[in-house]
Amino acid sequence: MGKHFDINLRIKTMIIAIVYDHRGRTKAGQEGPVEVRITHERKPYYINTGIKVTGRQLRDGHIVNRADADVLQQRLEIVVRNIEIAVNRRIEKGQPINVAEIRQEVYGAAPVKDDDKNAMIKWMAEQVPLLKIGEGTRRRYAVLITRMRQYGELTAWDDLTIENLYKWDSWLHQRTKAQSNADIQAGREAATIGDAAVYNYHRTLRSLITRAVKFGIIDANPYDRLKGEFRKGINDNVEYLTEEEIKAIESLQPMAGTQMAMARDLFVFQMYTGLSYADTQVFDIADYRYIDGVWTNRGERVKTGVAYVSDLLPQAVEVLERYGMQAPKVGNVQYNQSLKVIQQALGIRTRLHSHLARHTFATRALKMGVKIENVSAMLGHTNITQTQRYAKVLAESVHDDFELLRQKLNN
Repeated sequence: MGKHFDINLRIKTMIIAIVYDHRGRTKAGQEGPVEVRITHERKPYYINTGIKVTGRQLRDGHIVNRADADVLQQRLEIVVRNIEIAVNRRIEKGQPINVAEIRQEVYGAAPVKDDDKNAMIKWMAEQVPLLKIGEGTRRRYAVLITRMRQYGELTAWDDLTIENLYKWDSWLHQRTKAQSNADIQAGREAATIGDAAVYNYHRTLRSLITRAVKFGIIDANPYDRLKGEFRKGINDNVEYLTEEEIKAIESLQPMAGTQMAMARDLFVFQMYTGLSYADTQVFDIADYRYIDGVWTNRGERVKTGVAYVSDLLPQAVEVLERYGMQAPKVGNVQYNQSLKVIQQALGIRTRLHSHLARHTFATRALKMGVKIENVSAMLGHTNITQTQRYAKVLAESVHDDFELLRQKLNN
């Protein structure tokens, strides 16, 4: 039997409880179903909520330790309340408990699927302010909504078809970037949106559709059937810091408590964890377990919800200890401004930005012999293809060393 996490709600002769994988089919560490168990006249009935979490992410009937915990908890509460109403109505009328009927009643028709041709885009616009994301990412979502309104063919839930997504992709590729006043005055023509930007539109829309699926508004995400169709123009020219540059940043000692010191510490923390800026700003040591002298965690990335594995290296712990075991909290704009100053002060040619620390972590790990599959898990990549571009950088470095070896042997 699976482990049960019960919230018992007695209604007349009925008991409702939230349980986890009552058949016990889920392997440890993997995601299993969250179910509602209805007990009426000592007979149990189970209804799958459609929500999947790991055993550690469901505690006393509440979803925890996930970036999207609040969203899933809201959906779970709605499902439980609707089941209560449906079951209680049958008990009052003396009708039998029919799980299939109740499931159909609870999930059968989403209230937003109405005659409103703008129902989907209205819902998405309402969700953007509720997302736990940085302001830069929020602006990207807002731009997506604006583009969708301009397009006008993806506004209702019924518009979400594979054919329409291909049309949306074609339309995006024909659009032009917003021009600055200087460009307009100079008479320069606006450039078209590149593959990488179009990919980001698809990725952002897909995340909102996934949220709708989690809420039970729609049954499936059409993007799931289009894996690999809308690809990002991958830049193989990955930048990373050299060992000398890393040591220079670590040796820098700005005045404690200043914005510069916090930016330096946050960058070092990223270099030794591989966490993105967004993930560092929601970092919570309570999500980690201290086992055999090591802080370890299996979490999910804020932006993508993709799982990652994280052990805190001593250099990262050293940073945390200066801030009460929390990552430094620095605004994105202030962070990048401070990194620019640090770059100029140290004479580093490569532009310092938060993602450069992540690139450096990945490339460094591969150079030190960490398997590419494990680096992918550390970074929380959706697939190993994302990680392979770091391996290409490593291969180039090996070729350079062979050239150096060849020259020395010739001499």
